[in-house]
Amino acid sequence: MIIGDFSEEKKQPKRWDAVVRFIEAVTAALMLLGLSPLLLAVAILIRLESKGPAMFTQQRGGLYGRHFTIYKFRTMEHGRDNKHDHSTPFDGDPSITKVGNILRKTSIDELPQLINIVKGDMSFIGPRPTVTDQTDNYNDYQKQRLTVKPGVTGLAQVSGRNSLSWDEKIDIDIDYINRKSLRLDLYILMQTVVKVFRTEEIYGKN
Repeated sequence: MIIGDFSEEKKQPKRWDAVVRFIEAVTAALMLLGLSPLLLAVAILIRLESKGPAMFTQQRGGLYGRHFTIYKFRTMEHGRDNKHDHSTPFDGDPSITKVGNILRKTSIDELPQLINIVKGDMSFIGPRPTVTDQTDNYNDYQKQRLTVKPGVTGLAQVSGRNSLSWDEKIDIDIDYINRKSLRLDLYILMQTVVKVFRTEEIYGKN
Protein backbone atom coordinates (compact mmCIF):
# COMPACT_ATOMS: atom_id res chain seq x y z
CA MET A 1 0.00 0.00 0.00
CA ILE A 2 1.26 3.48 -0.86
CA ILE A 3 -0.11 6.52 0.89
CA GLY A 4 0.37 10.24 0.59
CA ASP A 5 0.81 12.58 -2.32
CA PHE A 6 4.39 11.85 -3.34
CA SER A 7 5.46 13.32 -6.66
CA GLU A 8 6.85 11.04 -9.34
CA GLU A 9 9.99 13.14 -9.39
CA LYS A 10 10.70 12.31 -5.77
CA LYS A 11 10.02 8.64 -6.40
CA GLN A 12 12.61 8.40 -9.18
CA PRO A 13 15.82 6.82 -7.80
CA LYS A 14 18.96 8.87 -8.24
CA ARG A 15 22.22 7.33 -9.42
CA TRP A 16 23.84 7.96 -6.03
CA ASP A 17 20.90 6.25 -4.32
CA ALA A 18 21.57 3.16 -6.43
CA VAL A 19 25.22 3.17 -5.37
CA VAL A 20 24.29 3.50 -1.69
CA ARG A 21 21.69 0.75 -2.07
CA PHE A 22 24.33 -1.60 -3.54
CA ILE A 23 26.88 -0.81 -0.80
CA GLU A 24 24.31 -1.31 1.95
CA ALA A 25 23.04 -4.59 0.50
CA VAL A 26 26.55 -6.03 0.15
CA THR A 27 27.57 -4.85 3.62
CA ALA A 28 24.43 -6.29 5.21
CA ALA A 29 24.90 -9.61 3.39
CA LEU A 30 28.50 -9.87 4.59
CA MET A 31 27.41 -9.02 8.14
CA LEU A 32 24.74 -11.73 8.04
CA LEU A 33 27.37 -14.22 6.91
CA GLY A 34 29.88 -13.18 9.55
CA LEU A 35 27.30 -13.08 12.34
CA SER A 36 25.59 -16.33 11.35
CA PRO A 37 27.02 -18.33 14.34
CA LEU A 38 25.72 -15.67 16.75
CA LEU A 39 22.34 -15.50 15.01
CA LEU A 40 21.98 -19.28 15.16
CA ALA A 41 22.95 -19.37 18.85
CA VAL A 42 20.43 -16.64 19.70
CA ALA A 43 17.68 -18.45 17.80
CA ILE A 44 18.39 -21.65 19.72
CA LEU A 45 18.36 -19.86 23.09
CA ILE A 46 15.01 -18.23 22.30
CA ARG A 47 13.46 -21.56 21.36
CA LEU A 48 14.87 -23.28 24.45
CA GLU A 49 13.49 -20.67 26.83
CA SER A 50 9.94 -20.30 25.51
CA LYS A 51 7.55 -21.82 23.02
CA GLY A 52 7.12 -20.21 19.63
CA PRO A 53 9.29 -19.12 16.71
CA ALA A 54 12.66 -17.48 17.25
CA MET A 55 11.79 -14.74 14.78
CA PHE A 56 9.14 -12.07 15.20
CA THR A 57 7.66 -10.60 12.01
CA GLN A 58 5.27 -7.71 11.61
CA GLN A 59 3.99 -5.40 8.89
CA ARG A 60 5.50 -1.92 9.01
CA GLY A 61 5.18 1.18 6.88
CA GLY A 62 8.25 1.96 4.78
CA LEU A 63 9.31 4.25 1.95
CA TYR A 64 6.30 6.17 0.58
CA GLY A 65 4.08 4.21 2.94
CA ARG A 66 4.69 0.84 1.30
CA HIS A 67 4.03 -2.05 3.65
CA PHE A 68 6.83 -4.53 4.28
CA THR A 69 7.60 -7.35 6.71
CA ILE A 70 10.14 -6.47 9.39
CA TYR A 71 12.29 -9.18 11.01
CA LYS A 72 13.35 -9.18 14.65
CA PHE A 73 14.29 -11.80 17.22
CA ARG A 74 11.34 -12.55 19.47
CA THR A 75 11.86 -11.02 22.91
CA MET A 76 8.41 -11.62 24.42
CA GLU A 77 6.30 -14.63 25.19
CA HIS A 78 4.83 -15.92 21.94
CA GLY A 79 1.60 -14.13 21.10
CA ARG A 80 2.31 -11.14 23.35
CA ASP A 81 4.33 -9.11 20.81
CA ASN A 82 1.36 -7.89 18.79
CA LYS A 83 -0.38 -6.70 21.95
CA HIS A 84 2.39 -4.14 22.41
CA ASP A 85 1.94 -2.40 19.06
CA HIS A 86 0.89 0.87 20.67
CA SER A 87 2.73 0.72 23.99
CA THR A 88 6.39 0.70 24.94
CA PRO A 89 7.45 -2.30 27.07
CA PHE A 90 8.73 -1.20 30.45
CA ASP A 91 11.63 -2.49 32.54
CA GLY A 92 10.34 -5.54 34.36
CA ASP A 93 7.52 -6.20 31.89
CA PRO A 94 6.61 -9.86 32.64
CA SER A 95 5.90 -10.56 28.97
CA ILE A 96 9.59 -10.04 28.12
CA THR A 97 11.62 -13.24 28.42
CA LYS A 98 14.99 -13.45 30.18
CA VAL A 99 16.77 -13.97 26.89
CA GLY A 100 14.63 -11.24 25.34
CA ASN A 101 15.67 -8.76 28.02
CA ILE A 102 19.33 -9.36 27.17
CA LEU A 103 18.62 -9.07 23.45
CA ARG A 104 16.84 -5.75 23.95
CA LYS A 105 19.57 -4.29 26.15
CA THR A 106 22.25 -5.24 23.62
CA SER A 107 20.03 -4.47 20.58
CA ILE A 108 20.83 -7.96 19.23
CA ASP A 109 17.09 -8.40 18.63
CA GLU A 110 17.42 -5.89 15.77
CA LEU A 111 20.11 -7.84 13.87
CA PRO A 112 17.64 -9.77 11.66
CA GLN A 113 16.80 -6.42 10.06
CA LEU A 114 19.98 -6.92 8.06
CA ILE A 115 17.67 -9.13 5.96
CA ASN A 116 15.44 -6.10 5.39
CA ILE A 117 18.46 -4.11 4.21
CA VAL A 118 19.45 -6.84 1.75
CA LYS A 119 15.87 -6.92 0.46
CA GLY A 120 15.85 -3.13 0.07
CA ASP A 121 13.09 -2.46 2.60
CA MET A 122 15.37 -0.59 5.00
CA SER A 123 18.66 1.26 5.31
CA PHE A 124 21.19 1.22 8.12
CA ILE A 125 20.15 4.75 9.12
CA GLY A 126 16.75 6.40 8.91
CA PRO A 127 13.52 6.88 10.84
CA ARG A 128 12.47 3.71 12.66
CA PRO A 129 9.59 1.97 10.83
CA THR A 130 6.31 1.96 12.72
CA VAL A 131 3.19 -0.20 12.45
CA THR A 132 1.01 0.26 9.39
CA ASP A 133 -2.09 1.50 11.16
CA GLN A 134 0.02 4.48 12.20
CA THR A 135 1.74 5.19 8.89
CA ASP A 136 -1.51 4.71 6.95
CA ASN A 137 -3.04 7.51 9.01
CA TYR A 138 -0.17 10.00 9.09
CA ASN A 139 -1.06 13.64 8.60
CA ASP A 140 0.78 15.70 5.99
CA TYR A 141 3.53 16.69 8.43
CA GLN A 142 4.15 13.12 9.62
CA LYS A 143 4.23 11.79 6.05
CA GLN A 144 7.61 13.46 5.64
CA ARG A 145 9.04 10.50 7.60
CA LEU A 146 8.13 8.30 4.64
CA THR A 147 10.22 10.14 2.05
CA VAL A 148 13.33 8.11 3.00
CA LYS A 149 13.78 4.44 3.78
CA PRO A 150 13.35 3.49 7.42
CA GLY A 151 16.51 2.58 9.29
CA VAL A 152 17.81 0.10 11.83
CA THR A 153 18.95 3.13 13.81
CA GLY A 154 18.29 6.83 13.49
CA LEU A 155 18.70 10.26 14.98
CA ALA A 156 15.71 9.80 17.31
CA GLN A 157 17.25 6.58 18.67
CA VAL A 158 20.51 8.31 19.63
CA SER A 159 18.66 11.38 20.93
CA GLY A 160 16.57 9.67 23.55
CA ARG A 161 15.21 6.42 22.16
CA ASN A 162 12.14 5.24 24.12
CA SER A 163 12.37 8.10 26.63
CA LEU A 164 11.06 10.44 23.92
CA SER A 165 7.40 11.09 23.23
CA TRP A 166 5.96 10.08 19.85
CA ASP A 167 5.72 13.73 18.73
CA GLU A 168 9.35 14.33 19.72
CA LYS A 169 10.48 11.34 17.66
CA ILE A 170 8.54 12.63 14.65
CA ASP A 171 10.17 16.07 14.92
CA ILE A 172 13.67 14.59 15.25
CA ASP A 173 13.16 12.23 12.31
CA ILE A 174 11.99 15.06 10.07
CA ASP A 175 14.92 17.18 11.21
CA TYR A 176 17.22 14.29 10.20
CA ILE A 177 15.64 14.12 6.74
CA ASN A 178 16.12 17.85 6.25
CA ARG A 179 19.78 17.69 7.36
CA LYS A 180 20.69 14.26 5.96
CA SER A 181 24.38 13.99 5.14
CA LEU A 182 27.27 11.53 5.32
CA ARG A 183 28.67 13.40 8.32
CA LEU A 184 25.36 13.14 10.20
CA ASP A 185 25.03 9.45 9.34
CA LEU A 186 28.53 8.75 10.70
CA TYR A 187 27.64 10.63 13.87
CA ILE A 188 24.50 8.51 14.30
CA LEU A 189 26.47 5.30 13.75
CA MET A 190 29.04 6.25 16.39
CA GLN A 191 26.37 7.33 18.87
CA THR A 192 24.47 4.08 18.25
CA VAL A 193 27.53 2.06 19.29
CA VAL A 194 27.82 4.16 22.47
CA LYS A 195 24.12 3.72 23.29
CA VAL A 196 24.27 -0.03 22.74
CA PHE A 197 27.23 -0.50 25.08
CA ARG A 198 25.60 1.71 27.71
CA THR A 199 22.20 0.03 27.19
CA GLU A 200 20.57 3.43 27.54
CA GLU A 201 16.88 4.25 27.22
CA ILE A 202 15.86 0.74 26.13
CA TYR A 203 12.56 0.94 27.94
CA GLY A 204 10.05 3.72 28.18
CA LYS A 205 8.93 5.32 31.39
CA ASN A 206 6.61 3.07 33.36
